Amino acid sequence: MNTPTLAKRTLALLGSGHALPQRRLTSAELDLSLGLQTGTVERIGGVRTRAFASTEESAASLAALAARRALAAAGLTAAQLDCVVAASGTMDQGMPCNAALIHRELGLATSGIAAFDINASCLGFIAALDQLSWPITAGRYQRVLLVCADIASCGLDWQHLESAAIFGDGAAAVVLGPVGNGQAMRILASKLCTYSEGAAFCQIAAGGSRHHPSRIDEAFLPLTRFAMQGKAVYRLASTHLPDFLADLLTEGGLEREQIDWVIPHQASRLAIEHLIRRLGFAPEKVVNIFAEYGNQVAASLPTALDIALRDGRIQPGQRLLLLGTGAGLSLGGMLLELA
Repeated sequence: MNTPTLAKRTLALLGSGHALPQRRLTSAELDLSLGLQTGTVERIGGVRTRAFASTEESAASLAALAARRALAAAGLTAAQLDCVVAASGTMDQGMPCNAALIHRELGLATSGIAAFDINASCLGFIAALDQLSWPITAGRYQRVLLVCADIASCGLDWQHLESAAIFGDGAAAVVLGPVGNGQAMRILASKLCTYSEGAAFCQIAAGGSRHHPSRIDEAFLPLTRFAMQGKAVYRLASTHLPDFLADLLTEGGLEREQIDWVIPHQASRLAIEHLIRRLGFAPEKVVNIFAEYGNQVAASLPTALDIALRDGRIQPGQRLLLLGTGAGLSLGGMLLELA
C-alpha cells in the first residue's frame, strides 16, 4: 500500500473540452416515438434532454472534437502530444483500441505518437487519471491527451425504460502535463475498489469472444443491448460507498466540509440523490448535469468537470472530489486540490 506521502503527486491540467452529437432529443420526443404518455420518459429516467449520435457519427469522431477543444484550451496542436489515451467505457469496434481510432481522427496516422486504452467502464476517467499521473510526474510523458467518448444510444433496450431512459452520448477530454504550465492539480488521494459479485449487474454481453456469434446457440442481437439490474446495483453500491468515501477522505487528510465541489459520475437521478442524502453533501456543492446530458458512461464525469471549469465554478485553491460507480461492480474516487 502507498504511504500518504508517496500517494500525493502534482501534475498540470493544460486544457479541457467536451463535445456532443449534433442531434438532441427531449424526453417528450422520446415519449412520442415510443407511443408513451407525455412525461413518462422524464419521470422514469430523470433526463429532460440528451444527445444521440447519428450513424454518421462515431465515438472516435466525437472524441476528436472534444480533444481539439481541449487542445485549443491548452494552446497546443495534436502533433505536440506525446501520448493519446482513451478511457471510454464502450468500444468503437473490437480492434484496434479506441485510442488508435481517435489518433487517426486527429490526423496523427503517420506520427508514431503512442496511443492506448485504459478501460474501467464508467470510472475510466478516474482510473486513467490516476494511472497517468505516475509517468507524467516521473517525466515519461510531457503532453498527454486523455479522452472519454461513448455512444450508449445504439445499445439501449427501450422495453426497459428504467435503464434506457437515463442515457445520452458524448465525449470529453483533458490535456495533462508535468507541473510548470497550466493549472497545477495535486492528487491528494485516489481509490478504486471492485466487487465482482456484481459483474453481471451492468453489462453488454456481446462485443468479445465469450458471446461471439460463431460460439453461441442463442440470438445474438439481444446480447448487444445494455442490461442493468438497477436495484441490485444500488444495494451493492450503497453497502460499500460510505466506508469507501470515509477511507478516501482519511487518506487525503480531509473532512467532508473541506470539499468545495463534488463531481460525480452522472449515473442516474437516484445515484446523485443518494450522494447528496446519504453521503452528506449539500446539493449546491454537487456538479449535477444529469437532467440535460444523461448518463454518458465514461464521458459523464469529465464532461461535468469541463463544464464547471468553463463556467468558472471551479477556481484555484479549491478541493474537488471525483466519485462514482461503474460496471464491475466498481467504486472509484479521487481527491484533487487546485493550486
